[in-house]
Amino acid sequence: MGELRGTHVPVLLERCLELLAPALDRGDRRTVHVDATLGLGGHAEAVLAAHPSTVLIGLDRDTEALAHAGARLARYADRIHLVHAVYDELPEVLDRLDIPAVDGVLFDLGVSSLQLDEPDRGFAYAQDAPLDMRMDQTRGVTAEEVVNTYSHAELARVLRVYGEEKFAGRIASAILRERERGRLTSSARLAELVRESIPAPARRTGGHPAKRTFQALRIEVNRELAALETALPAALDALAPGGRLVVLSYHSLEDRLTKHALAARARSTGPVDLPVELPGTGPTLRLLSRGAELPGEAEVAANPRAASVRLRAAERIDPTRTTGARDNGRADRERPRRKVKGMHLPGAAAPREAVARAAARPTDQGGPERVPGDGTGTAEQGEGS
Repeated sequence: MGELRGTHVPVLLERCLELLAPALDRGDRRTVHVDATLGLGGHAEAVLAAHPSTVLIGLDRDTEALAHAGARLARYADRIHLVHAVYDELPEVLDRLDIPAVDGVLFDLGVSSLQLDEPDRGFAYAQDAPLDMRMDQTRGVTAEEVVNTYSHAELARVLRVYGEEKFAGRIASAILRERERGRLTSSARLAELVRESIPAPARRTGGHPAKRTFQALRIEVNRELAALETALPAALDALAPGGRLVVLSYHSLEDRLTKHALAARARSTGPVDLPVELPGTGPTLRLLSRGAELPGEAEVAANPRAASVRLRAAERIDPTRTTGARDNGRADRERPRRKVKGMHLPGAAAPREAVARAAARPTDQGGPERVPGDGTGTAEQGEGS
């Protein structure tokens, strides 16, 4: 393991610690915290320092990030378990460690500082590199394989749904024309093709024109949304009563998946016409944030990569404690429940309509989603992987 080339500033660190503290401060017993996107270990280190009785389970699919995090957390070696795994593998990891329930879970989604700041990983559109974009370089397809083997329809669908790219068809056509001349292998050449495909008026606003395309390819290569859709319910199931989940998202699709996963468990499942809550039908989550929390100006000034972050948090509650008179939130319970449907594997059939519709909807704040990025030439910026 060489010297760390990336810069590492954990996003919304103090707020995350504040939200997790009540779940991890249990004076009567040891607590367990899962960092589902360990990255370079910034959040994990702060949790371990603040809670001497907490055991950390750190997951990451990036072997290089795990090595750096292991060195950083070496002084806590007696109470950490670092595992090479994607966050949707959490149930299997807990089974292997014989841990029936956990008290805290943190998801810091997106790309880690290590991946962003190393040009050879291919995540940055402002630097020329091989088109890789795999967070786990030991397995899976690369972005090069995607752009050189997907059909026009498949490429356009990936760019439109995962990148929310209005000019997806034009970009896909440009990629196919380039493929006729030779294999597309360069991130710089791909960024140039995207720029040439977007009309000049559209290029003048919204930052670098290639950022949505690079975000879309990265999501496709790493199956990020499919993994997240599986991981969120699994993490909620693993929480002990009083346990807390915190999710940091960096684009609209991640945030909507999170929103729906939490909202579904924060509502009653009983008949809406009854005046009392039936045993076992009450909410199992208490939402800790009103909508998605955004970073303050000071946070963004100190860490520009926090500019696009959205935080949501919830606490696991005992549904039997909610048995009793109904509250006045009946209108919310009478709304049809939206089920966020599954994503597909790379190269598989088109994704389900719910995600495509989600990509076109406005945000909770009443306007279009901010496109991630701080102008440093990356597809999206976060700390987790």
